Amino acid sequence: MDNMDQVITTEIFINGEARRASDGAVYDIFNPARPDELVGHAASATEKDVDDAVKAAHAAFPTWAALGFKERAALLREVAQTLTADEEDVKYRSRLFTREHGKIARETLMEMSRLGDRFMQAAAFAERMAIDEEIKGPPFDSLIARQPRGVAALIVPWNWPLSILGAKLPAALAAGNTVVVKPSANSALAPCLTLQIIARMLPPGVVNILTGSASTIGDPLVGHPLVRMVNFTGSTTIGRHVMKVAADNITPVTLELGGNDAGLVLDDAQLDDDAFNRMYWGAFGSSGQICMALKRLYVHESRYDEVIDGFTAACERAVVGDGLLPETTMGPINNAKQLKVVTDMIAEARAKGAEVRECGQVPDEALFGGGGYFQKPTLVYDADPSLSVVHEEQFGPALPIMKFKTDEEAITKANDSIFGLCSSVWTPDQERAVAIARRIEAGYTYLNAHGPAAQDSRGPFGGFKQSGIGRNLGYDGILSFTEAHTITGPEGFLL
Repeated sequence: MDNMDQVITTEIFINGEARRASDGAVYDIFNPARPDELVGHAASATEKDVDDAVKAAHAAFPTWAALGFKERAALLREVAQTLTADEEDVKYRSRLFTREHGKIARETLMEMSRLGDRFMQAAAFAERMAIDEEIKGPPFDSLIARQPRGVAALIVPWNWPLSILGAKLPAALAAGNTVVVKPSANSALAPCLTLQIIARMLPPGVVNILTGSASTIGDPLVGHPLVRMVNFTGSTTIGRHVMKVAADNITPVTLELGGNDAGLVLDDAQLDDDAFNRMYWGAFGSSGQICMALKRLYVHESRYDEVIDGFTAACERAVVGDGLLPETTMGPINNAKQLKVVTDMIAEARAKGAEVRECGQVPDEALFGGGGYFQKPTLVYDADPSLSVVHEEQFGPALPIMKFKTDEEAITKANDSIFGLCSSVWTPDQERAVAIARRIEAGYTYLNAHGPAAQDSRGPFGGFKQSGIGRNLGYDGILSFTEAHTITGPEGFLL
């Protein structure tokens, strides 16, 4: 075993110090490409640890909030620079991340760099945040200031934990909040080490980290009376539960939940190898385990055969295997439970007579068939809308492709979902693209692309309907971590 691949143990981090869980418990994390390979142990926090972390954040809040926006922004810029300053450490954390998560190496490096970028983006809003809105009389003069809420509980999922953390943590800190971060139990080692770098650069108690089972520490964190905001990313089912628990204390929530993103390929779409490559990565990047992934593809009937041929060819070029190998373009699904969700959908489509094609190359058949959580990129041609692969979120490498006749029909089909996270429109006609995008019930629409590679993180991100409440990223993302405070006096007294 390479020295970089030694089994490690990570700790929780409270009030400026790394420590074991209060009862000393840990849990094991295995490599999803080789489920019998132990990657490391993560501390399994207790309800007492939750209380300690929240109280530490609460105690640190007044001093942190009292800093000016520009002072906090300067610290965020220092954090951004430090995160990638040690190349060997970045390489180590990236490799560890791939081993515990399964995603390919270049995606882990993308996450590591994106986290620093998002600290810089949040810092760039400092001057704007520092300016109070002014309303001059008559009859009154008023100032509208933005004040931090207090302790923010940040809960991130396993699929893109550092990237998603980057949509929350810098904004919360820039706004003046202190935080308790809970990474997913399924991907905790590299995120925990990365978070500790950040926490050590800031005053004790500003950033606190808890790892462990959501069933043990989730409700105590969300329902803690000193938590003033909850920002959760995960499934709609769990988001609904988070909302209920938070309601006991009237704690505001931001929820980024599931998606079933529709892509509309119009009759005039420019379709070449580059376009099909963008479609492929929009659907199957990170093995399809992305909330904003392309999950339903609707194609004008005149271009359907062309899309089937071109997109299938792109999928056949996928190389499925260990994410650490440079030739691999699709790693395993992160866990056995999610693998079963995807394979059950594929099995149902086959059982009901749909044409299903599993694509891609498998260089190491022994590894692929050796118990790892692998699934080839899979297409369901001319899928019936009743199939679960169409109307439910796959969160894995399976994509239904369907026809439409008119733009109106395409919009109707795109909106026929309980979800409304992202969407895409494929056409060279800018006016037509924007007009259709405005009618899609989604929080974000990509034009001639889809997914993380097409994301402008300067804009707000979030969903309609059961895809969530509120927004992360952009200026709106920082505002979500604040409350408006109106200060009013007689006309001429304030302004």
